[in-house]
Amino acid sequence: MWVYVIRRILAVIPVMAVVAVVVFLILHLSPEDPAAIIAGDNAKSEDIDAIRQRLGLDRPLLIQFLEWVGRLLTGDLGSSIFLNRPVLQLIGERVEPTAALAVTTTIFSVVLAIPLGVVAAWKAGTWIDQLIMGLAVLAFSFPVFLIGYGLVYGLALEWELLPVQGFVSLSEDPGRFLAHLVLPTIALGLVYTALLARMTRATMLEILNEDYIRTARAKGLANGRVLIVHALKNAAVPIVTTVGVGIALLIGGVVVTESVFAIPGVGRLTIDAVLQRDYPVIQGVILAVAGVYVLINLAIDLTYTVLDPRIRY
Repeated sequence: MWVYVIRRILAVIPVMAVVAVVVFLILHLSPEDPAAIIAGDNAKSEDIDAIRQRLGLDRPLLIQFLEWVGRLLTGDLGSSIFLNRPVLQLIGERVEPTAALAVTTTIFSVVLAIPLGVVAAWKAGTWIDQLIMGLAVLAFSFPVFLIGYGLVYGLALEWELLPVQGFVSLSEDPGRFLAHLVLPTIALGLVYTALLARMTRATMLEILNEDYIRTARAKGLANGRVLIVHALKNAAVPIVTTVGVGIALLIGGVVVTESVFAIPGVGRLTIDAVLQRDYPVIQGVILAVAGVYVLINLAIDLTYTVLDPRIRY
């Protein structure tokens, strides 16, 4: 088992190395001059040269890369051009809203989708199955921003049940913290729930047709025991894989969701940085998000060893 764990951990290193190279090249292989973009349309040539020198763009590409990697190894992601603050500090200030939204969305989706997928597989071909899958297709067909605006109009503006926008820290007020997360969690979680429910149903249908399931039923075991103990347990690996894939959807959906609900998270920071051409912030956010995504996939890979001991070998 430990050999497998060490091998998976070591596999993260080349992945992050490739990500670092790509993130670095985002700035330096751009068809436009970053210094000229930052300086503005009316800037003089000496102003552009000064910005290029301040950013270190006048040095050889290899030297720039080695210096940048050296700073990364010390935890330095650079400084924002416009805010003149460390990128790592800016990201740290925005982590709580994004992490809270991602966690609540994942919990909401998993708790809702897996039971729906299991029931749909159990009642395959019936109106229950068709209803659940129909709702899943419908939820998956609507973009996140459209669902978000619909929830804001109905639950926040018309019925005034929940806050329209914004975010409150958990340490400041736990009740308002949860209230502000309800609408964005539902908006982002419906798409994720649809994906996970469909995958759970497909996996469970395959497992329910196995010989050992028919044997368990022939022995007179209750349907609940067959579904949960025998079928769902053996379908856990594909379902966990889908959870990992869904996290990629969350990363992209968080940016849109935070914009709709005015949540001051990493997504909003990314949009502001792109609009301002704040390249150090863009690089830092991409690198941080990629690192989190790689670590989550590593955790999922290690979870496989618990769900299926055969994977250890």
